[in-house]
Amino acid sequence: MSSDSPLVPPVFRGHIGRRIRYYRMQAELTQKELARRAGVNQGFLSEIERGYRKPSPSSLRALAVALDIAPAVLIGESLEHDAPQPLEMRGLPLFGTIPAGPPSRSDEQQELFPVLRHLWAPNRYVLRLTFDSMEPTLKPGDLVLVEYRPGVNPEHVQGRICACLIDQNPTLKRVWVERRQDHTLVILRGDNPSISPIVVDESTNFAIQGIITHLVSRAL
Repeated sequence: MSSDSPLVPPVFRGHIGRRIRYYRMQAELTQKELARRAGVNQGFLSEIERGYRKPSPSSLRALAVALDIAPAVLIGESLEHDAPQPLEMRGLPLFGTIPAGPPSRSDEQQELFPVLRHLWAPNRYVLRLTFDSMEPTLKPGDLVLVEYRPGVNPEHVQGRICACLIDQNPTLKRVWVERRQDHTLVILRGDNPSISPIVVDESTNFAIQGIITHLVSRAL
């Protein structure tokens, strides 16, 4: 069936961004929500939907997963591409708390959570959140992808949500670095306005264990 056929719905005619927008609206998602779920820049997603740019293969797969549809539905110019296609998945260790060391060496009982192959890396793991410090951005019960980066310079992750240990207590916070007179301070802030910022000083046993890279699952 040709894409010019009158039997083909309009959404399957034209550029790929048109289909992404159609399925986003079917899922009742804003551009911001879809971009966050897929781990892409909202401005980039806007340009895709308007037909100004094309998504990379990895971005396309991430958008398809976030929309809960097969990538072939977004790729196809006709209904012939509307058949689900298998996705290549790999398992990553799933934790219920931030591990104090390398996830591969943790004593915590691990189960595996499947992620798309392009998201998999040996230094990554999945974390099931019990924290409410990042509400409303992240919610208790969310599963997030964490890149294990112990010892990373806080200035290099400015504004990023990080898995931190403060006096051995796990927490998720955005990391900020501020210079006050002759001192450089690390400020940890949650998106939850009811939670006060934490100022890290020399007396604090503080460590960044990892960087949150993607939201991979959320129950609705």
